Amino acid sequence: MSGTRRPVGSAERGAVRQTVTISFAGFNRAWAAWIGDRLERRGLRVVYLRWDAPPEVPLTDLLRDLSLAEGRVLILVSDWYFLLGPRTHEEWNTALREVVAPDPSRFAAVSLTTAPVPAATAVLAPADLVNIGPEEAERRLLERLDLGHEPLPQSTGSRRAPRFPSAMPEVWGNVPRRNTRFTGREPLLNDAYHLLHGSEPGAGVLTMYGMSGVGKTQLAAEYVYRFSSEYDVVWWINAEKRVSYRRVLAELAPKLGLSTGAEYGERLRAVRDALRRGEPFSRWLLILDGADDPDQIWDLVPTGPGHVLITSRNPQWGEHNSQLMQVPVYGRDESVAFIRRRAPRLTEADADKLAAALEDLPLLLDQTAGWLNDSDMSVEAYIELLEGGIDQDVVKVSADFPLAFQTAWSILLNKLRETVPESVDLLRLCTFFAPGFVPVRLLKEMPHDDLPEQLTGLLEDPLLWNRAINQLRQYSVVRLESHETSGEPGASSGESLYLHRMVHQIVRKDMPESDRREFIDVVRRALAAADPGRATDTRLWDTYAEIVPHLKHADVLNSQDTKVQRLVLNCLRYMYFVGEYTSGVKLGERALHAWRSSLGEHHPRIFELIYHYANLLRSSGDYVRTEALEREAADHLRRERGERDLDYLRAVNGLGADLWGLARYDEALELYRWLYPTYRDLLGEEDSRTLNALNNLGFAHRLLGHYQEALDVDKTTLELRRRLLKARHPWALFSEVSYAIGLRLLGRYTEAESIQAKNVRECRLVLGADNPQTLRAEHNLALCRLRGGDRTAAGSLLTRVLERYERKLGENHTETLAAAVSQSCFAREHGDIDQAREASESIIARYGQLLTDNHPFIAGAQANHALVLRSVGERDHAHVLIEQALADMTAAVGENHPYTLGCALNASALRDLIGDTEGAARLSRDTVTRAIETLGRTHPLTLSARVAHAADLYSLRDTQQAEKVEQEALSDLEATLGKQHVHTISARARNRPYWDFEPQAT
Repeated sequence: MSGTRRPVGSAERGAVRQTVTISFAGFNRAWAAWIGDRLERRGLRVVYLRWDAPPEVPLTDLLRDLSLAEGRVLILVSDWYFLLGPRTHEEWNTALREVVAPDPSRFAAVSLTTAPVPAATAVLAPADLVNIGPEEAERRLLERLDLGHEPLPQSTGSRRAPRFPSAMPEVWGNVPRRNTRFTGREPLLNDAYHLLHGSEPGAGVLTMYGMSGVGKTQLAAEYVYRFSSEYDVVWWINAEKRVSYRRVLAELAPKLGLSTGAEYGERLRAVRDALRRGEPFSRWLLILDGADDPDQIWDLVPTGPGHVLITSRNPQWGEHNSQLMQVPVYGRDESVAFIRRRAPRLTEADADKLAAALEDLPLLLDQTAGWLNDSDMSVEAYIELLEGGIDQDVVKVSADFPLAFQTAWSILLNKLRETVPESVDLLRLCTFFAPGFVPVRLLKEMPHDDLPEQLTGLLEDPLLWNRAINQLRQYSVVRLESHETSGEPGASSGESLYLHRMVHQIVRKDMPESDRREFIDVVRRALAAADPGRATDTRLWDTYAEIVPHLKHADVLNSQDTKVQRLVLNCLRYMYFVGEYTSGVKLGERALHAWRSSLGEHHPRIFELIYHYANLLRSSGDYVRTEALEREAADHLRRERGERDLDYLRAVNGLGADLWGLARYDEALELYRWLYPTYRDLLGEEDSRTLNALNNLGFAHRLLGHYQEALDVDKTTLELRRRLLKARHPWALFSEVSYAIGLRLLGRYTEAESIQAKNVRECRLVLGADNPQTLRAEHNLALCRLRGGDRTAAGSLLTRVLERYERKLGENHTETLAAAVSQSCFAREHGDIDQAREASESIIARYGQLLTDNHPFIAGAQANHALVLRSVGERDHAHVLIEQALADMTAAVGENHPYTLGCALNASALRDLIGDTEGAARLSRDTVTRAIETLGRTHPLTLSARVAHAADLYSLRDTQQAEKVEQEALSDLEATLGKQHVHTISARARNRPYWDFEPQAT
């Protein structure tokens, strides 16, 4: 090489720092960051200059401007660097010879590519950094700059060096392949980087939003590759559906090295906790692709020291603590540059015409330019097609799309049909899955007997299959992804195709009816073949989470195939267990309408569907509809089959649960007293259906205040379920919570908390932190801690449980309201009284909307509100309200129910407060008598009534009798709860006890 190299000296202490200007293509930013860091650590000053090559500026002028940069100019040689503009090799050769050759020492270079580069690049004498490790790359870099490469002292600073660009992050998953034709978008990428890195810890969430086809996913993928050296974890998630989002997020657990079992919920909880804490990695990046419905997943977006990048068509993410960045269509210069890179045979003028005709939409530019480059059709002829339409005998697309898009797609589909017709068949098959990630491996894994002749070759011939996929990829119709469905050994894995929503809609809408019928049947069979068949097995929930999003697009509800119908039933069961009630109700409602039309009102499968649908409907709180639905089914089955028919018994079992929700507790108890022995006689004591009826018998007792009977039944159910199923089966865990609740309601707080604490840990591991059953367990644990005196732990847990209930089930769900009641009572006594009042008023209003008139939960909520009014000094209003609540509760559940006794306890206190001491004493004495009869002398509620009665006797100045009653009550309190229990201490200090209504959510 002619000329003399000019060394760049390391900066001595006190000397002027030498400067190196790094010129790089945006595509190679990671290399620029790593090289700059290596030089800065040796004392050099580094200036970063992203190379841009506007086509209107001569290349020689651009290079001359570059030579004016500070210090020596280090060019990062890559095919990207030379293609920007785009420029031909001939243009580069001319410019390099004219500008660089006369003074080669002004420039230095390193090579990042093995692709052909302009011949005159030799004048830069680039050092080759391809396919070598970081140590050798650094040695060659320093040698090219004539710098010494002695080892650096161990850095003591906190700044972490960028990762060597050829080294992948520690954890890398599901990221699309890099688009080597990515063009422009530099301001957007830079803005995204600064918005994320400039955010406060825990607030690094950015949503890229824009219309379909604008390139949001490609922009997010380029961000990943360009800045991946600054992250240790990069995880890409298809976030269109909540179930699939949860599944893929849980798959991160083994990648993070988290010690978890196979249970789905355990992995999901561990991942979210690890990301929040930043352990084992704090530099993490999650990409949530296609998150168009924030309400589906916003509560599951991780927080912590890392970053979350969301792509969406929906700017409402701004309401969920996300920064927003709109992604527009290409600028015209970007469109032209992209087209010329995608279709090199087109001139700049051709590219400009094509961009204008296709309205600068990136997806359409990509697909059109790709095949146009392989065609001999001129741009003018193509635009004529766009403007004039096409013949009726070619493939047509939907009129719902812009005219340019319609016609462009018609042309492309016909091109595919002419070259590899199987690629169109595969594309059409994909449209009967949901858009986004399409698990095409299910088509290959399904049984291939009785396939339509048109698809036999495609699905059975691997070469034809690969050819079809490659053809679709070549024209950017789909993207090929490799995706693991689980981190567990032996779990299925394989390829998925990514199909854009816009492409999905166009192809699906305009398909011959004969193909539609055959293709949809194949996809239905593929989904049915993937059904594991056990929706209660938490280890299989990942599979159901993958299947559920595709049910609607495969129109499974109109299939007559019994295996497909069984899949629908299993998916409904899965959605019930994971708490996806709203989605489950919608699916169940549509299924019932479709199957009644196709199978008839009284087909056996209708009654099975009603069972699953009613479970979901009841869980969402619609007891009136559920009761009517199940009563109609039960009446018909009893008439047609008799009272010992299993379908009839199943309908009756559900009907009893509906009666709970309607507060018809006596009817429910009588029903289960008949149902349990009937099941036991027919199926035996250890059949799961018998145990379900036994569980429900226990709950019926609890709702009527028969706490000891309920505990005895729950204990038997728990023991049998553990023996029949396993200790961590969801039903066994459910029974354990019921048993712990029973212990607490009987005042056995220490036992209850011990059992419940262990159960909460196992629910979190097996079911996940936000499963409704886990939240039920945590709610009971909080109440155990509160009754045991640990108010700090109880208050914190109650707040977290309520927040998660509201996110998971909504504010008006009965379980959410039960948690809200507990939180409001806690706030009244130990928190913010204004907050307690606001919450209490809201609870009464929501119960009024949700429940039937005269429901005991409404009376109980009013009893609680009376205590709030008492606390803020509104004594008369409180007294009126508690008297009304007492009357309503008595009418609803009877005078001896614990709910009524609790209302009476509070009413006696408020009578005393307004000066009606005789009425207070009369009511407290009567309450003690009925509490002893119902609950026993040492039940906590009875003890509270006895202490209250002593207070009333003191008010009447009957000191002798008051002291006797008080001492007996204190003695029993100490024997039952202990001398240091908060209730005992409070009673000893003569603080009058009150009762908090606690709804037993059904």
